[in-house]
Amino acid sequence: MAINPRGSDLKRYLQEDPGGPVVMLNLLRFAEDGRASYEQYARALEETFLPRYGAEVLYAGDGSTSLVAEHGQDWDAVLLVRYPSRQAFSKMVADPEYQEVTALRTAALTEAVLQATVPWT
Repeated sequence: MAINPRGSDLKRYLQEDPGGPVVMLNLLRFAEDGRASYEQYARALEETFLPRYGAEVLYAGDGSTSLVAEHGQDWDAVLLVRYPSRQAFSKMVADPEYQEVTALRTAALTEAVLQATVPWT
């Protein structure tokens, strides 16, 4: 399973841009002892990269009781991150400094979902 967006995924993400801000849904499943690595990544994200690109964490929390999920479909953590535009997110992941710290995220996770959301009108 992919942990990080690939070039073709980012290209499609930008092509399908409806304009305006985007909230990214992050579903995370940690590797054994991966939480500490992810926390290092999250600190760098919040201290440096989100402010640099005008983004903010709207919600971050641990997964809890699954009410509707098959065995193994629950997630360790959920994040919602708002970016001012899809381009801002794309610029962030292309930032050489960001690419240095994203290895922490990659090492921390065994599975992830990173999905752009579109608000209901």
